[in-house]
Amino acid sequence: MTDTSISIQSILSPELVLCGLPGSSKKKVLEEVAQYIAQQYTDINENVIFNSLIGRERLGSTGIGQGIAIPHCRLENCQKVIGALLTLEQKVQFDAIDNEPVDLLFVLIVPQEATSEHLELLSQLAEKFNNTELCQQLRSCTNSEALYKTILQP
Repeated sequence: MTDTSISIQSILSPELVLCGLPGSSKKKVLEEVAQYIAQQYTDINENVIFNSLIGRERLGSTGIGQGIAIPHCRLENCQKVIGALLTLEQKVQFDAIDNEPVDLLFVLIVPQEATSEHLELLSQLAEKFNNTELCQQLRSCTNSEALYKTILQP
C-alpha cells in the first residue's frame, strides 16, 4: 500500500458505529442508515443517501454472504469518504449471494470521483469481514463503543 491509500480507521468515526439498529427489511434498514448518516453529515440529504444506496442495490445485492453486507454508493456532493458500521437488532433478508439474512453492515459513501479509493476500501472490507472470528466478535458486541474498538483491531 502507498501513503495515499485509505484505511477503514480514516473513514470511520465512533459516531457512525451503531449496535442494534432496528429494521425489518433491507429497505427499512437502508432508510435508518441514511437517516443516521445524514444526522452526522448535515450537508448531505438523507433521501439522496437512501436513493443512492437503493439504486446500488438494484444493480445487485451488496450482501457478500455469511450475514454481512457492504452497502455502498457514490454521491455528487460528498466531500470525503464516509463509513458506518452497524449491527442489526434482527437479521434481515438482503438478497445476499448465499441467501443468508444479514445482521452486520458496513456502509460506504464515497465522493463521485473517488474510484480507486472506493475499490481499495471495498477490498479491505471484504478481507476484514472474511475473518470469521472478527465477525463473531463484532456480533457479540453489546454497545457501539465495543463495536468501534473491535473493528479497528489489526
